[in-house]
Amino acid sequence: MSTQDSRILSAEHARESGVDQPWEESNGAWWDWYLSLAAEDEGPVELVHADPPAPVEPLTTAELEEELRTPYGLTDELRDRFREEGYVKVPAVLSPAALAAGRLEVERLAAAGDGPGSSGFLSLDMMWQGDSEVLRLFALSPRLGRLAADLLGVADARIYHDNVLSKQPGCGRTPWHFDAHHFPIASRDIVTSWIPLQAIPEGMGPLAFAAGKDTWKVAEDVDFDSVGTSYDRGVAEAFGAAGVRVDDSPFALGEISFHHAWCFHYARGNRTTQPRQVMATTYFADGAKLVDQPTMVSGDYEQFLPGARPGEVIDTPLNPVVSR
Repeated sequence: MSTQDSRILSAEHARESGVDQPWEESNGAWWDWYLSLAAEDEGPVELVHADPPAPVEPLTTAELEEELRTPYGLTDELRDRFREEGYVKVPAVLSPAALAAGRLEVERLAAAGDGPGSSGFLSLDMMWQGDSEVLRLFALSPRLGRLAADLLGVADARIYHDNVLSKQPGCGRTPWHFDAHHFPIASRDIVTSWIPLQAIPEGMGPLAFAAGKDTWKVAEDVDFDSVGTSYDRGVAEAFGAAGVRVDDSPFALGEISFHHAWCFHYARGNRTTQPRQVMATTYFADGAKLVDQPTMVSGDYEQFLPGARPGEVIDTPLNPVVSR
């Protein structure tokens, strides 16, 4: 165990490599710990110049609300691709002006907060519960919630939680993982939207996906390690040996992705001079239950599911239906 690991984990966590214990610290500390499990990027660490997003007049709150409640015409091709591959990148879901409104709000909140953790990664959770009307509209958007429900093939979807995720220049990799490992929800019908607030070129570290709905089985026998990089390396080696296709293509402005909770994904570090700013929201099928025994990998899940009881249907004020 490295010195960095022992600083990130509490003494109790650092003594054990297993995860069958609750998380004791903040979600910011959780992200610092989780990024410490990533193997280093290969190649030079010198930052590549990137221009900031082109200035765009942001939507007003009323205009943003209108766009975020207007249905998106999901095609059968996109729906089939999600079900076959475990993820899909959907083009032109949001306008440049809507993204500009979100980006300005994220920048305001990031400047007012405590800043990124030791990893250079800034995570702000449950922002729709704060005073930001803009982020509330994004998190509770019927446009996005309906997309999530339709991709899952369920009648309605509830929100698990939203995130603002900002990788500062020089921030390293996010390790290979699949979200079902994190979410304490006893359902296979869980999906996460990943919404870049600017175009994401290769050097900025776009989210990358292991294609194939059953690809997770390739890495099923790789043991998770809570204090080292062996899991990240082991998954990458398993995928390489099996010839798994990895989609690490850039994101165009307005393009967003949806990945199933069993879809393995990772992201390279941000090797540009601009922050990589993203909003992400996780949805689950209405009627799903809390698992019987959450673990430390679920982080401080009780702030996302307050009052939910193990083994019972999740229906809390913080998990409303957002698909209609």
